[in-house]
Amino acid sequence: MPNQICCVCGKEGVKSIARRWFCAEHFESATHERPGSWRAILALVVVLIVFVGVVYGLDALIKPQFNPFTLMLVGVVLALVPAAIWLVFFYQQDRLEPEPAGYVLGVFALGALLAAAVGTPLLNNVFRVSHWLYADTLTTIVGSILVVGFTQEFLKYAAVRFSIYNSGEFDEPTDGIIYATAAGLGYATVLNVQFVIANGGVDLGAGVIAMAVVALAQASFAGITGYFLGRAKFGSNPIWWMPLGVTLAAVANGLFNWLRGLITHPAISLTGSAASPWLGLILAAVVAAGLMGLLVWLIRRNIKSALATQ
Repeated sequence: MPNQICCVCGKEGVKSIARRWFCAEHFESATHERPGSWRAILALVVVLIVFVGVVYGLDALIKPQFNPFTLMLVGVVLALVPAAIWLVFFYQQDRLEPEPAGYVLGVFALGALLAAAVGTPLLNNVFRVSHWLYADTLTTIVGSILVVGFTQEFLKYAAVRFSIYNSGEFDEPTDGIIYATAAGLGYATVLNVQFVIANGGVDLGAGVIAMAVVALAQASFAGITGYFLGRAKFGSNPIWWMPLGVTLAAVANGLFNWLRGLITHPAISLTGSAASPWLGLILAAVVAAGLMGLLVWLIRRNIKSALATQ
């Protein structure tokens, strides 16, 4: 048969899964969950916790002052580290045929570009959300979903749909989640850089925790759309399928934005009364972690479905 080469390393293929060939080594890697993979994932989480702890401690100890250049530099570093850790985390979930790193980074960059060139100007200068979004609880929820949520999630969808979607590298449903989370992390990186700059580097200790949560959350929202994208390309779905995916992502984004508002606008709470900023951070973290767990489960279900066809 043609193309009997390993889709991972290019060596001679010995077995196939869902029309993709693997050498003996990578077939074993794709079909068996190894303890080492869990250790690698745990190590990533530990690295993120250590990073957050170090920044928190240094901020409390030094109380740094920044000029415009150092503020931009610190913002980029603090935004990129959580994004890179979550990107590696999601990338490791695709055991069958890991996507080319260059493609994943390209979609990451495209998500960041759309955030900076379209998303932020649209929300700040056209919709002017900062002037009305936190007027009251109902306005916050509705505006966060219909304006902020749909704007951000459509741009993440566009980053995948109009770039890698029609490529031969997008060759299984799981790829939708992988590429969409990359776009979401790119978008989150821009949001986090803007967060540091807007706050002048003040209270980076609490800020870096929020930034890690925002990176995970934005990736998870995009992953919802990515799941629908993968199913749309490789299945027969009704016309409302993709709009439903973007809508679900926008609703999750909006609810998260409302909960995150408890951090920056503590007068808004679940009960309409004053609340601790930490409560908002905890609630937002729970939402983000729950969505991450859902995406990991969907990825592994797709892998099991592919293996079941053998």
